[in-house]
Amino acid sequence: MTEETIFKYSNQFRKLRCANVKDMGKAPHKPILLLSVIQLISRGVISSNRIFITPDLLLAFKQNWNRLVITNHKRNFSLPFFHLRSEPFWYLVGKPGKELATTSSNSIKSFKNLKESIAFAEIDRELFFLLQETPNQMWFEQLILENYFPATKHLYSSREKNYEEESIENQILNEPKEIYKNYIQSLKETLEEDEFEQELFVRGGLFKKTVPRIYNHTCCITGMKIQSSYNVQMIDACHIYPFSLSGDDTITNGIALSPTLHRAFDRGLITINSDYVVRVSPTLEEEESHFKLSQFAGRQISLPEKEKYYPSQESLSWHNKEVFLL
Repeated sequence: MTEETIFKYSNQFRKLRCANVKDMGKAPHKPILLLSVIQLISRGVISSNRIFITPDLLLAFKQNWNRLVITNHKRNFSLPFFHLRSEPFWYLVGKPGKELATTSSNSIKSFKNLKESIAFAEIDRELFFLLQETPNQMWFEQLILENYFPATKHLYSSREKNYEEESIENQILNEPKEIYKNYIQSLKETLEEDEFEQELFVRGGLFKKTVPRIYNHTCCITGMKIQSSYNVQMIDACHIYPFSLSGDDTITNGIALSPTLHRAFDRGLITINSDYVVRVSPTLEEEESHFKLSQFAGRQISLPEKEKYYPSQESLSWHNKEVFLL
């Protein structure tokens, strides 16, 4: 990369179009999001110039905001993700057939609308390649801190663990489900609707990461385990009792399945009994192939190393009675 390229993006980062709010100054949303993107690139979490809306990005945004912002601006992830499109290096890519609803002031309506309408944002490829190099990461981090957060820049740490992520993972792994469900209900009653949407999105994302890890990234029925240097994940975290009905994201309400088995489980073509043995629906009709679901009938599933993480008997019973097709 040439010095000219570094100068170009340095100039663009210094001149971000930030709303100037009376008595509060320039809105900090865009620089906080850019710091968060740089952090995740440095950790290898973001591995291309496509910036997806992920729990990792939301958590980084929240932690950086809490550390650096001392004005009374309201924390809102959707605003910078949407309004960075006014900068010459950030482009929004919509989902096919989805219309982005905006307010009368041409702003984003909600996190839910952003997530449903936007597939990802793209940054310039040359900017992404620039940000893959550690010296450049440090340069742009310091540039943002000096220009937008001079009073709190000393509180920033690009390599610090995200303590909220650790706390949520601990709840998913170790809290009794009733305590977890009551906590989710209390969040629903106390948080604004948009904040609650983001909270559920983050927790759902961490559930999807934690369950496969507990099962050693292996499908508990087929034994399939696929790894890639590109961090491609082929094992799903499957809720036994759907979160929309149970409010339960704890580890015992999850099993690790390949995508095909996940779909079959959700549609009641297979279930798991109280002895952790697979049952196949008698309604199933299959042609002869190497991929028949019926081959798994009577198979004992693989279980987590720790018994406290075994699938909940209550959740399995619910699935047997309410979902499994007889």
